[in-house]
Amino acid sequence: MGNLKTIHYNKSIVSGKLEVPGDKSISHRAIMLGSIAEGKTKISGFLDGEDCLRTIDIFKLLGVSIERVGTDVSIESPGINNWKTPTEELYAGNSGTTARLMLGILAGAKVSSAVLTGDESLSARPMDRVTKPLRAMGASISSENDKDLLPLKIEAGSMTAIDYTNPVASAQVKSAILFAGLHAEGTTIVRENTVSRDHTEQMLSHFGAKVHSSNGEISITGGNSLTGKDVHVPGDISSAAFFMVAAALVEGSSITFTNLGLNPTRSGILDVLQNMGVDVNVMNESDVNGERSGTVTIAYNKLIPTEISGALIPRLIDELPIIALLATQAAGTTIIKDASELRVKETDRIAAVTNELSKLGANIEATVDGMIIHGPTALRGGTMDSYGDHRLGMMAAIASLITTEPITIKDSACIDISYPTFFEDLEEITRVF
Repeated sequence: MGNLKTIHYNKSIVSGKLEVPGDKSISHRAIMLGSIAEGKTKISGFLDGEDCLRTIDIFKLLGVSIERVGTDVSIESPGINNWKTPTEELYAGNSGTTARLMLGILAGAKVSSAVLTGDESLSARPMDRVTKPLRAMGASISSENDKDLLPLKIEAGSMTAIDYTNPVASAQVKSAILFAGLHAEGTTIVRENTVSRDHTEQMLSHFGAKVHSSNGEISITGGNSLTGKDVHVPGDISSAAFFMVAAALVEGSSITFTNLGLNPTRSGILDVLQNMGVDVNVMNESDVNGERSGTVTIAYNKLIPTEISGALIPRLIDELPIIALLATQAAGTTIIKDASELRVKETDRIAAVTNELSKLGANIEATVDGMIIHGPTALRGGTMDSYGDHRLGMMAAIASLITTEPITIKDSACIDISYPTFFEDLEEITRVF
C-alpha cells in the first residue's frame, strides 16, 4: 500500500483555517441509505477516501446507479427490493464499516445470494459479533471457516425482529441490526449500556424510517419504505483530531476548523482537550439532516494529564492513538482504560501505539484495555510503522512536529483510506518560526 515517507516539521507552529474532508461514518451511511431507498439521493461533502469508495463499488454491483464528481454524489436506486444478484464478490477492502453494515443490509435484502470479502487485514477481523445477532433474526450467513471471518456468503431469507442487548459499545453492530430490522417482521430493539455513535439512527430517520431512540434503547419497525433524500456531510472530527492535537502540542499554535461535525456521540476529543488544559472554542453551531456542525478553534496551552475511561471511550475510540501522542507531553500520568475495542481495529492499536511511541522515547505502557502514559517526555525521531492503519500513519506524521529528528513513516499511503489530502493540509497549516 505505499512506500516510506520522511517528514520533519520541528520548529514549526500550526495556524490558519481548515475544512477537513467529509465524515467517513456519515459518508458510508449516506451511500447505504441512498441505495436502500427508492429514487434519487444527492450527497454533498462526501469523503472520497478508499473505504467509502469500496461502499460505492459494492452498491454498483447490486444494480444501483451512482455517479460521483469529487465530493458530490448522485444516486438513482430502484430500492432494496429490486436490487440484482451480483455476479462477482462484493469486496470491502480494508473497511470494517462497509463489511459489518453490509452484512445487516444484505441479510434483509431480496438478493438471492452474495459473497462479501475483504483484504488480508479485514479478513482477520471478527465478524461474529454481527453474524450472531443477525442469525438470531433468521439471516442465512455461512463461512468456509469456523470463526465467521470473511469471506461470508449471505442468502435471502425471511427476517424476524429481535430484542438485543449489545455486549460491546459498537455502532457497527448496532447499525447492522437496525439495517436488518428495516425489513424484519415486527419491531427490532437494540439496547446499549454505553451509547455508541448514532449516525445510523439519525440518517434512518432522515430517509423516513420508523426509528426511535431513548436512554440507550433504539427500536425500528420493519416494513419501512424509504425514499431518496439530499444529504450534507460535515467535516470528520476524527480527521480533524490530528490537527487539533498538532495545535495543542506546539506553543504558539492555533487552528480553526469550519463545517466540522459536532455530533455529541463523536465529540469526546473536545472534552479531552479541555480536560488537558487546551483552549477550545465552539461557535456557529447548526443542524442539517440530523447532524450537528459548527466552527471550532483549538489553541495551545500548557498540558495537564487526565484519565479517559467509561462512557467517554465510544465518543473518541478512533482518536485514542493521537491522544496518546498528546499525553506524552502532559506534565504527569495520563490513563486510558476501558478501551479494549482498540485491540480489534485495523490493527491492535494498543500494542501498535505503545510500540511506535516507545521507539521515539515515550514513557508509555500497554494494559489489557488501554495505556498508561507518563510525561512530559522529549521525543526523538526514527522510523515508525503504520501497520497499514491510517490513524497510526497520521499519528506518526503529527509526531514529527515535536521530534528532534525526522520521522520516516512506513506505508504512509494507507492514510488515503480516510484522508487523501492529509499531507497537503499538513503542509498548508504549518509555519516555520
